[in-house]
Amino acid sequence: MLRFCKEAGRFRWAVRPFNSALLQESFTQPSPQYSFFIIFLVNSVIMALTDSQKRKYNNLIAELRRMRRVVLAFSGGVDSSLLLYCTKKALQENVLAVTLVSPCFPKSELVEVKRLTRDVGVLHQLLEIPLYDAIKDNPIERCYLCKQLLFKKLLQIAEEQGYDTVIDGSNRDDLNDYRPGFKAIKELGIRSPMLDIGLSKQDIRDLSEMLKLPTWNKPASGCLLTRIPHGTKIEDAELERIDRGEVFLKNLGLSNVRLRSHGELARIEVPVTSLARCIEPQFRKRIVTCLQKLGYTYVTIDLGGYQMGSLNKNIKKQG
Repeated sequence: MLRFCKEAGRFRWAVRPFNSALLQESFTQPSPQYSFFIIFLVNSVIMALTDSQKRKYNNLIAELRRMRRVVLAFSGGVDSSLLLYCTKKALQENVLAVTLVSPCFPKSELVEVKRLTRDVGVLHQLLEIPLYDAIKDNPIERCYLCKQLLFKKLLQIAEEQGYDTVIDGSNRDDLNDYRPGFKAIKELGIRSPMLDIGLSKQDIRDLSEMLKLPTWNKPASGCLLTRIPHGTKIEDAELERIDRGEVFLKNLGLSNVRLRSHGELARIEVPVTSLARCIEPQFRKRIVTCLQKLGYTYVTIDLGGYQMGSLNKNIKKQG
């Protein structure tokens, strides 16, 4: 969020990490000298949203308040992070965020997930699940099988710990994509409040930006199994190799990147605007050296650029 601070005898705007407790304290008990500036900040946030987005946000908070006590499937992405903030606002201490920890989940995301739940002030539980046999050959229906297992575990946690509802961060745009896991969510009766009130991905990013959530412009990450062709036998070591490779590429400044792994061949997908950078001599050499150390014989750049779900191109969408 933004804060108004005093430095060297004068006031200035400064950026600080998001903290929901501070946000609540600032707006409910403002000190007199800051009251005008807090009001200015709140009005700026509201005016930057469309009427439709304001209405959806209010509807989301109202919908969450009707749920009493919830378990939230929390991945740390832009969708579930907004839902985390809104659920905390609506239900206060009646929220448990649960994050799946498995070889399929990028290890680099864990630090961010823990920080987000700590900053928002939500009880957080890590659910460790090994790579189970049903998806070890990376079947086409892997997302369905994985979501089914995950949400059955969350329903069990909810029952054991006295929570009424399990929720996830699905949104309206998910209806237009190939999402076999969504079938499992519906079958198990998992609630998707952002989908129910019609929030789109752009709405979620806009609301997150206005609320100063650090995830507002975070690129999608997703399960590491999406980096491997269907029907390929999966090993923990292969998932770790992909994770390490993507961390290296992101540290080079390629934030929206996928490392598709085809055995000995690494196929890197980046936005078309980043293609030229990848083949600059010094940059190219560092990429090749790192990925060959990870065991790849061939290192390639996909000239088609980054495409979400590019390994799903030949899968017929099912209704």
